[in-house]
Formats: sequence, C-alpha cells, structure tokens
Amino acid sequence: MQPRRLKMTSDVPLARGLGSSSSVIVAGIELANQLANLNLTDHEKLQLATKIEGHPDNVAPAIYGNLVIASSVEGQVSAIVADFPECDFLAYIPNYELRTRDSRGVLPKKLSYKEAVAASSIANVAVAALLAGDMATAGQAIEGDLFHERYRQDLVREFATIKQVAKENGAYATYLSGAGPTVMILASHDKMPTIKAELEKQPFKGKLHDLKVDNQGVRVEAK
Repeated sequence: MQPRRLKMTSDVPLARGLGSSSSVIVAGIELANQLANLNLTDHEKLQLATKIEGHPDNVAPAIYGNLVIASSVEGQVSAIVADFPECDFLAYIPNYELRTRDSRGVLPKKLSYKEAVAASSIANVAVAALLAGDMATAGQAIEGDLFHERYRQDLVREFATIKQVAKENGAYATYLSGAGPTVMILASHDKMPTIKAELEKQPFKGKLHDLKVDNQGVRVEAK
C-alpha cells in the first residue's frame, strides 16, 4: 500500500460513552479496506473490529447501522440487524469525562445466578419489544436494567434530574450511554421538543444534542 496523507475530522467526543474507540476502529478498518483493495465483507470487518475492541457491542452497529444484536463467544462473532422503531434520541453530554475503566470499578465482581437470570430476562424483553415496535415496553425494560446502571448512575450527577424531567414529559426511557457519563433520552417525535425545552432550563454545564438512528453504518463518500 502506498503511503498516504490523511486528515481526520470527528465529532464524537472522547470518554463520554458514545463509542469513540469503536468509531475509530471501524473507520481504520474501512480505510485499510479501501486503500489496500481488501474487499472485506461486513462480517469480516466485524470479526477484525471485535478482535481489536474486545467485544462487538459498539463496533457492530458502527459497521451495520440500525438496531444490531451481537455476540462474541469463544471467537465466534454473530450479529443480527433489524430496523429500529421510529423515535428520537436526545443526548446530554456532560463537560467532564468518565473513563470506562473508572466506571467499571463500581461494578460488582459477580452476580448471583438469580440476579443474572433476572437481568438477562429484562434485556431479552427490551430487545423483543424494540423488534416489535412496542416502545412503551421497551422503555420500561431499558430503565429496568440490572446489569450496570444502578451501580454507575451516581457517577453522573445530572442523571437523576434528567430522568425525572424526561419521565414527566413523556419519554420512553432515560439511560446511560455506554459506561457514561452521557445520558440518553428515548422519546417519540412529538414529545422530544418539550423534553429538550425543559432540560434547557436546567443549570447544567453540558450540551444537548439531537440524534437520529443511522441506518446505513460505515460508508465511503466521494467529495
């Protein structure tokens, strides 16, 4: 491959739970794919990205776009892609970082069998509800997470207030994006403007960003 000069522009903030590491991994793989004419399939890109990242949770949706359910067990990587239901996202991005390794430090070392079964059942309902387009049930399941949020939410001082304001104004769910500290709100098109307006009244120092589901994933565009 011939030497190249590259210019990178990214609007994904670092250490905010928004997938900056997975974004750069997927971008790097696609860059190599294009410049070296590797002709990688999406699944091959996923395998490479998962090996680098350590899990497919964020790299899979970055590659495929839309709603992705993925797993990696003993080197076998699988991903299922489905259409995401019609809705809006609002991200509150704090003006401070929260390193993943720090947020992992508050998690318990292990869960009991009973807790693991309960947490898995809630996650299963969340996925099934999204696939069925039942946003009310999906929202309840997302907010009912037992794997991580109850341990991490106190690390994000704005979380409780944002969740309360969003709930009072009809949001489906409020949850931590990744390991935090970004807080994500999921709501219908008609409810989101009011939720955003109410949150803008709060004395927070972070920023609110309207987000949409990317249903294309990684792509190359000529300019």
